Amino acid sequence: MRLQRNHSVALNSDIDSELNMQIEFKPVAIGAAVPDFEMETYDPALGDFSKFSLAANRAAGKWTVLVFYPADFTFVCPTELADLAEQHAALTKLGATVVAVSTDTKFAHMAWRNSEGLLKDVKYPMAADPTGSVSKLFGVYDSATGLALRGTFIINPDGKLVSSEINFYNVGRNAEELLRKMEANVHLMTNPAEACPARWKPGARTLRPSKELVGNVAAALTA
Repeated sequence: MRLQRNHSVALNSDIDSELNMQIEFKPVAIGAAVPDFEMETYDPALGDFSKFSLAANRAAGKWTVLVFYPADFTFVCPTELADLAEQHAALTKLGATVVAVSTDTKFAHMAWRNSEGLLKDVKYPMAADPTGSVSKLFGVYDSATGLALRGTFIINPDGKLVSSEINFYNVGRNAEELLRKMEANVHLMTNPAEACPARWKPGARTLRPSKELVGNVAAALTA
């Protein structure tokens, strides 16, 4: 959308710049297509630096799981990334590329990964977002600190954002719940007429929304 300007009025340059930033970094909405982006990474599996491209991952038919965290060399963060490492193989088996993201540099990622004992099993890429541009895209950038909040996002192979979770700094996440949501979304990708109820896991009953189901969910789940 192009802003219409009245050229007879001189806009304050600072206000104009702020408006442009707000437009450029309007967070992507759930269910919407995610704009392509690219980030430099430290990849522990390679022991080297690399890049993550959403466009390339989508072209490969992969799901994308982005796990934003506040900062390297902090306290709750290594417990989360270690927990995520325990579910990494299962997420990969479901067709997902897992990427951890913070506003640190790729060099800080390398130093932290190779010094913090809790991160010894981390094999997924650690992406650098030093300008906060990707963090802003997903609405997790805290301009007061320059850090990212604890945000977890699932993007399907079509590039659509299908899951979003954001926690404040002091509450860690549960990677088992991330795996459960990933399993549900993979199931629904191939069964779009269905819906997954609370705490659904593979093999459990799903729901098929219809007029007959209205007021009869209990019966449908126990039939």
